Amino acid sequence: MIHKIKAMHDGGHGLSSRAISQQLNVSRNTVRKYLRMDELAISDAQLDRSREKRLDVHRVYIKYLLEEFPRLSAVKVARKLKAKVGDVGVSDRSLRRYVRALKEIVAVRQERYYAPVLDLIPGVQCQVDPDELRGVAIGGEEQTVYFVVFVLSFSRLTYTAVSFEPIDTTCFLRMHDEAFRYFGGVPEECVYDQTKLVVIEEQYRELTVNQRFHAFATAAGFRVHACRGYDPESKGKVEAGVKYVKQDCLYGERFQDRDGLRGHVLDWLDEVANVRLHGTTGRQPREHFEAEERGHLRPYLTPPCVAVPAAGLAQRKVDKVGLISWSANKYSVPMVYQRGTVGVQEVEDALVIHDLETGDEVARHPLSHGKGERVRNNHHYRDPAQQARTLEAEIMEHLGADLGERLCQGLKRTSPRIYKDQLVVASKLVAGAGPSECTVLEQLAARQQVTATGIKRYLEAHHQARQRGREVDTDVAPGQHIGADGLLAYSCLGQSAGQEEVTHGAA
Repeated sequence: MIHKIKAMHDGGHGLSSRAISQQLNVSRNTVRKYLRMDELAISDAQLDRSREKRLDVHRVYIKYLLEEFPRLSAVKVARKLKAKVGDVGVSDRSLRRYVRALKEIVAVRQERYYAPVLDLIPGVQCQVDPDELRGVAIGGEEQTVYFVVFVLSFSRLTYTAVSFEPIDTTCFLRMHDEAFRYFGGVPEECVYDQTKLVVIEEQYRELTVNQRFHAFATAAGFRVHACRGYDPESKGKVEAGVKYVKQDCLYGERFQDRDGLRGHVLDWLDEVANVRLHGTTGRQPREHFEAEERGHLRPYLTPPCVAVPAAGLAQRKVDKVGLISWSANKYSVPMVYQRGTVGVQEVEDALVIHDLETGDEVARHPLSHGKGERVRNNHHYRDPAQQARTLEAEIMEHLGADLGERLCQGLKRTSPRIYKDQLVVASKLVAGAGPSECTVLEQLAARQQVTATGIKRYLEAHHQARQRGREVDTDVAPGQHIGADGLLAYSCLGQSAGQEEVTHGAA
């Protein structure tokens, strides 16, 4: 602006002060002030940071706003300032310049404070993050691919483990085993977010770690470091790696089968991801790793707790009812493997199911050649008939074989579909029954219909009758109303018994 004023005036041979002020839309006094000053005086005035500005009188309030609300825009600062003091006598542009300059020199509260990460030490840290990508074309169908990215913080060497089923703890451990064998060693610590695969619960930064994963980490020899919840920036290297895998490795690709996808990922790691010139280190991750980090990794051997599939075994997920799928049919496994993973193979005309960790055979079924069939071994499930027989024996032990059997038959005849549940209640009710209770139960067993609720009500009424010193008559025909002298009169607490009804007429 000052240079324009000087050039337009041209030492008195150009425009007048009035014409310059009109063309530049500035005050005529401002034009005159700069025309009277030489270049040295103008330069000194511009460099003098102590010269007073109109907004300096409001500096304290503006500074307070910026310290409390660092993201306030200059427009909102102006609105708040005008609401507090009225017209400040400067343009919005001047206010924006003033606020921008103040933000540069005033220490304002930040959204978060960043500290330098010590990633310049080789062999110390590996950042790990699981994720998934939907809609990947495999064999002409869109499928979801689950994967875990491992990035060594020093060299940025990357490994990606792939799964086609949701990642559980067993799969997560296997993926770690793949990564450490790919790296040729294990770092001192691995950094994770608070996935349930690692951290079960956090309270006051005290972590409850997944026991199986903690056992693996201890056996493999690395520390577990969990970031604060919802804080992905604390492991930014692997977060960037996850995006890189999605966009550069998987997105826009089509695969014939799952093996083709696995091969593509390995080729991509060796030919693209780990040989590119990294934007931060300025070096190829593979070359950087081999030169400066490989020798700092700790030796690694696969721990026994890692479930490595035995040769020739296919893996199958067990559903919540203890069944696995094989060739369009369902086969049962022991319920201890519910929601777990087992190994499966065909041996002649049998389907043999193995424990993946020990390799032991846990089930064997004749191979079904149909479709949609369920092949079950009842020994894999709890046997309701066996439970019923156990409860019947308990009842007979309490009441004697004859009475116990007749009472059980009455319960079974009345409620065959819930017979076991009836036996559970009846067994508790008749425990410790004495001769007087057996008399009541004898009469109940002779009835056509017997229920656990009926046994409870009659026993309670019998006890109440004994407390009142009354002899009760339980010989009432089924469906007949039991009056005040009957047994049910004692099942209603607070109701008088043995008294005549009294009716009051109008006064």
